[in-house]
Amino acid sequence: MKTRPLRREMIFQLVETARLMRGHIDQRARQRGTTRAQWGVLSRLRRNEGMRQAELADILDIQPISVTRMIDRLAQQNLVERRPDPSDRRAHRLYLTSEGLALVDDLDPLRQDIADHLLAMVDDTTIATMLAGLASIRERARPTDSETLPAIETAA
Repeated sequence: MKTRPLRREMIFQLVETARLMRGHIDQRARQRGTTRAQWGVLSRLRRNEGMRQAELADILDIQPISVTRMIDRLAQQNLVERRPDPSDRRAHRLYLTSEGLALVDDLDPLRQDIADHLLAMVDDTTIATMLAGLASIRERARPTDSETLPAIETAA
């Protein structure tokens, strides 16, 4: 088996680990009667109540129509409510209901349990190093208006 260059292997492992973690979190969320996506929406709204659906879609990196459908379902479950935006009559602001806040608060111990389980064999020093490395990667991955990406050369 041919080994990949170290930097390529790192990117591959990050993507694969993220995929596996999403699956693990999906399974754990389903056991609590919700989905990872719904949990993400509720958590984001707890941190930033009053945001517009378009802002939420941007933060979650989800298509606006998908967020609309998800908010529709959460509103039907009385977990989220839409309120008119006072500065734009076409828009709505999103807020957690008391039931939505209770659900997301009830999920916090699960969030800790998942972190404890997945990171059980990783010491705090390694976690701190990984966090610093991930912060650097995120910063380089963020698009900027003035940045032009280097051309990718292909073999002729």
